[in-house]
Amino acid sequence: MKRCVLSRHARSFRNPALAAGLALASGAAFAQMPVPIAPGASGVTPFVSVTPLWQGRAGLDGGGNFSAWGAYLRAGATTTFGDRNIGGAVLNYDYSDYSFSGSNAFGGAPWSVVQRVGASFPLVFRGGDGWAFGVTPSVDWFRENGANWGDSLTYGAIVTAAKSFAPDKRIGLGVAGFYRLEDTTFFPLLVVDWRFAERWRLLNPLPAGPTGPAGLELDYKLTEDWALGFGAAWRSVRFRLSESGPTPNGVGEERGVPLFLRASRNFGPQSSLYLYAGAIVGGKLRVEDSSGNELREVSFNPQPLLGATFAYRF
Repeated sequence: MKRCVLSRHARSFRNPALAAGLALASGAAFAQMPVPIAPGASGVTPFVSVTPLWQGRAGLDGGGNFSAWGAYLRAGATTTFGDRNIGGAVLNYDYSDYSFSGSNAFGGAPWSVVQRVGASFPLVFRGGDGWAFGVTPSVDWFRENGANWGDSLTYGAIVTAAKSFAPDKRIGLGVAGFYRLEDTTFFPLLVVDWRFAERWRLLNPLPAGPTGPAGLELDYKLTEDWALGFGAAWRSVRFRLSESGPTPNGVGEERGVPLFLRASRNFGPQSSLYLYAGAIVGGKLRVEDSSGNELREVSFNPQPLLGATFAYRF
């Protein structure tokens, strides 16, 4: 693995849309929790969530197509300390199985099964007059099966400042820096959770969901237990490629914009179910060599997306 240094491969603000997406995908300390955690919660609150995900067949520019299925698992706990401060630990595991068919610009299947293992450690320190300051370091291994674990390490941290104008009106700004496999980036970020009418709320999507939190979602509360939402997010995943694959020790990337509809149901104060349907637009698949130099980038057609997230707070 190359050390995280600002070398010729480091690219700050290489892609503004990617930068914004990564910032929100990493999340501020409040938004990092895979399941909603009340800022006023006390004691230790364990939680777990599971998200099955299906990406339907999508045509690739130049011929061929691909699809994918997988699941995301999140587990962890939060606790309060000091004067209403919050600390937490989140364990992450993702599994994605890609299937390529037909002749395409990559000359075959550029990768197959990709996994992520990692953890993040969100902290929130409360100040006066409604202010809260967050820091969230994280470390992950993103790799195709057969890739070297040591070469698959990604890490970084975000720092945020958020202002609450009311219990359901919060907005914040921050800055983040991440090393993502031959790509070091620094970027600003925005976190929002704002109820502007009795039933309407604007917020970032659920971090544990199939779209990730890198976007905006408009939520409408139907009843005390049911809600509907629609929105858009930015999703980017970079991973180390297998040492025995067509691009040994290279880097693969999938990115795109999920447009989605969401229906959610609360089962009391402890469990929730979120159902998603939508499509990924503006999608691209990218292959780089082991030094992070682009070898091939291919666009794909709008891709159907289905997913569900079940979250439980103990």
